[in-house]
Amino acid sequence: MPTPPPLASGPEGPDALRPLLVTVLDALRDGRLARGGPLPAGGPEAVAERIAHAVGDLLPDEGDPDALRTLVHALAEGAADPADPLCAAHLHGPPLAVAAAADLAASVLNPSLDSWDQAPAASALEAVVTRELAHEIGLADSLVTTGGTESNQLALLLAREAHGGSVRLVCGANAHHSLPRAAWLLGLPEPVVVPAPGGTLDPAALDEALTRFSGPLLVAATAGTTDAGLIDPLPEIAGLCAAHGARLHVDAAYGGGLVFSDRHREKLSGLEAAHTVTLDLHKLGWQPVAAGLLAVARPRDLAVLRQHADYLNADDDTEAGLPDLLGRSLRTTRRPDVLKIAVTLRTLGRTGLGALVDQVCARAREFAALVQHHPGFELYDRPVISTVLFRPVKATDDAVAALRRTLLHDGRAVLGRARMDGRLWLKATLLNPHTRPDELAHLLKLVEGTTNG
Repeated sequence: MPTPPPLASGPEGPDALRPLLVTVLDALRDGRLARGGPLPAGGPEAVAERIAHAVGDLLPDEGDPDALRTLVHALAEGAADPADPLCAAHLHGPPLAVAAAADLAASVLNPSLDSWDQAPAASALEAVVTRELAHEIGLADSLVTTGGTESNQLALLLAREAHGGSVRLVCGANAHHSLPRAAWLLGLPEPVVVPAPGGTLDPAALDEALTRFSGPLLVAATAGTTDAGLIDPLPEIAGLCAAHGARLHVDAAYGGGLVFSDRHREKLSGLEAAHTVTLDLHKLGWQPVAAGLLAVARPRDLAVLRQHADYLNADDDTEAGLPDLLGRSLRTTRRPDVLKIAVTLRTLGRTGLGALVDQVCARAREFAALVQHHPGFELYDRPVISTVLFRPVKATDDAVAALRRTLLHDGRAVLGRARMDGRLWLKATLLNPHTRPDELAHLLKLVEGTTNG
């Protein structure tokens, strides 16, 4: 009978992993070199063809000992590299090396946070970290999620249950698509969409909506819109919610990281008045995906999540002092994503994280200044966080869209797109704190060359 392959954990785990890590690191390096830029050239068909060739026979009769090297190389060669300064389309940041190393440890230990006996230390660590991060924004506790979408859905679920089974979402036209989608998934009434002129929710229109609609209402504000990185007027919105007796949720998946910066923290004034807040540390937290949280002002609201499964949280075990973890998530099996967060917070501290936030915000202002002073480009507005919208002067929307796709197809630059004020804009979301001013100038020159070409 053949010897089983080695395990990642246990007494032999470290020795089994060490040569494999060398293989992975070499393949990552070689794949990046083969790619040669921020994105693989050739478009979807070319990438799919290269992956199909690398995979070959996915389940051969006899295994391939070189599969790790081959497939990691193929994935790296075909990746959109968020650490490349010319990859600036999305809220998809480059992870810190220390966070990725911690994530490896989480994978090796493989605890599952659905019962204490599967994750003794991880469950204790999660309790500490979630509480402290919630306190950081002025709330009481938080739950770990997979990201903004799960956090927003959970916020609507908690609001629905707090109001006896029904609540109506009131959100701006600038709100993330996951909010109305969550309302649909939860069987809630059609959301009330409030105008957001200039990209932020209009307080006067919100006041009118809260006056016009009766019944339990949940207002969802945004601190860091996906399109332009704008922040709704949170203090005014919080005041209106208090006056009308509405519940307040703030989607701060993007902007929540500003809390680490002494320079930018004031932009989140009013966040502490929310009932729930979405945070997403794989954005302005530089974590490997996934690293979301939902913070809550009232821990008692979480009681509705409690479930009973005798094999996981039997009553006598709970009474004997074993923690009940089933009320800490909508998921059952879940990995200890809290480890990489804890390691990052402890390693960098407030000063280190704040410096990263300040750096990417400064790079965004510098890039906006380059655009503003270039006669061939138009700037949408000064960046609030680290997103810059711009477009070639006199270009049509079709031309802007085609320009972006050309850069993608050629593998030269990765820019996003956003529609604001009825026009299509190129979007640069700057999340790489290592990006240099000369690289920003090069990015703009690439766009200029494609425009003229």
